[in-house]
Amino acid sequence: MKTALITGITGQDGSYLAELLLEKGYKVYGVVRRSSTTPYERIAHLMDRVELLSADLLDQHSLVDAIAACAPDEIYNLAAQSFVQTSWTQPVLTGEFTAMGVTRALEAFRKAAPNARFYQASSSEMFGRVVETPQTEMTPFYPRSPYGVAKVYGHWITVNYRESYGLYAISGILFNHESPRRGLEFVTRKVTDAVARIKLGLATEVRLGTLDARRDWGFAGDYVEAMWRMLQLDEPQDFVIGTGHTWSVQQLCETAFGVVGLDYRSYVKQDARFMRPAEVDLLVADPTKARALLGWTPTVSFEQLIEMMVEADLTRHRARG
Repeated sequence: MKTALITGITGQDGSYLAELLLEKGYKVYGVVRRSSTTPYERIAHLMDRVELLSADLLDQHSLVDAIAACAPDEIYNLAAQSFVQTSWTQPVLTGEFTAMGVTRALEAFRKAAPNARFYQASSSEMFGRVVETPQTEMTPFYPRSPYGVAKVYGHWITVNYRESYGLYAISGILFNHESPRRGLEFVTRKVTDAVARIKLGLATEVRLGTLDARRDWGFAGDYVEAMWRMLQLDEPQDFVIGTGHTWSVQQLCETAFGVVGLDYRSYVKQDARFMRPAEVDLLVADPTKARALLGWTPTVSFEQLIEMMVEADLTRHRARG
């Protein structure tokens, strides 16, 4: 039985990854921050099958102790301050978690389990103001937010540890991936939740920033499969993961409202409060390398994904009465 340690196990990706690894027969440990509350909603159905360890990306010693305690074969570093908009209001905290937190995790890995394999969650936001389309593993980075800058640091420090210490440390440059477990602050879930509330008479509008920005959106459950496949290769290497297709926020709205037979134009209002100081206009992956070397392709289409999210939000609000 292999052992895996997941930081960020209570998040969207962490919960799907934990499910996948348990299905594959792994012993799964998750890192959680000590808190007076227990926000474990996404992994509530897994609590009797995973073991949680208390540690924090801001505390080096706790990470060393956590890794030493479970002696993992694989480490998945998914924890971060992951909301782009927040990175402008909390840029220093974003840097501490999303940039320096990676260094702390790598140091703990190097000291406590150097023979393990390490996955770093990189992001398409690193490409930012893109210099070529679509984006590949060789596309230069041009981040347009404190979050994107922090992710670039995390990506390159992972490369540095791999090359400097001979560690199996890789990054997956994942494009936007969504699900019913996505946080309500992210635009896809903000829209699908609003659609459900509007359909049920609980709201009358949803306010968004730009409708022109285009993203490569896929299903998070597909993307954690790619993470796992990366760590099964003989040689460590980085991969871009995405669908290779792009949709605008406007198309997202059209699709989501269409699920319940509504016209988005009657309910979507643009609001300057939600405009980014520096917008990322277009992100789209070239997943050729992932298809060739990992045998990975997405299984859920954009339309299926959005319908899945709308239906889940309808079910949730109906259950609340």
